[in-house]
Amino acid sequence: MTNQKKELAKNLYLLLAGLFITSLVVSNLIFQKFFYWYPFDIKIFGNSLFELSVGVLPYPITFLITDLISEIYGKKSANQVVIIGIFASFFSMGILLMANEVPAIKNSPIDDQTFNEVFALSPIAVLASMIAYLIAQFIDIRIYHFWKNLTQGKMLWLRNNFSTFTSQFVDSLLVIGLLSIFGVLEWTLFWGLVISSFLFKILVAALDTPLLYLFVSIFRKTFHLKPTDEIEI
Repeated sequence: MTNQKKELAKNLYLLLAGLFITSLVVSNLIFQKFFYWYPFDIKIFGNSLFELSVGVLPYPITFLITDLISEIYGKKSANQVVIIGIFASFFSMGILLMANEVPAIKNSPIDDQTFNEVFALSPIAVLASMIAYLIAQFIDIRIYHFWKNLTQGKMLWLRNNFSTFTSQFVDSLLVIGLLSIFGVLEWTLFWGLVISSFLFKILVAALDTPLLYLFVSIFRKTFHLKPTDEIEI
């Protein structure tokens, strides 16, 4: 690989890492708003099946990106992005705690009460999300590479969906469970939110499979990679 191609590969890796970190941090900041992602109000365990936090909207992007990085740059690079995401999330939590302690001036467009209502629970959400995210992402990467090695780089759809389905279920179960333990969510909402969140995530995972094929194809053609080749950066 030429130096120019190596520089391009490095820049693309940094771009993917930036998108990953942004999606992760934003999902933790906006989680308190809920919406219906399906027009029908179906009840399960006494709760609406399709009621979700808007925090799940950018979250599936993180799994698409880690799968892409895993495929092109390898397991080590994917794990590095996950660890960087953890530091970025905890750093954002520190900024929110500091911002919440600074008193608003009289003419501030957002007063202390409004700011506190929107962001007071964000540090707890970050903590719960990071614990679930750390476990789920490492499961995703491990399963992805298990199937990649087993199939000799073939059947991209299998490792993409199988790893994401498993890790997303673990993530949904843990993050909603932890938020319930911390008192952010009521336990009566637990199974409804877990099932709804998981269904939404696997639907998105299935829909993003063509995107993964597209991006992997572009990378392989650009850098002349075989199915089992990985770029070292």
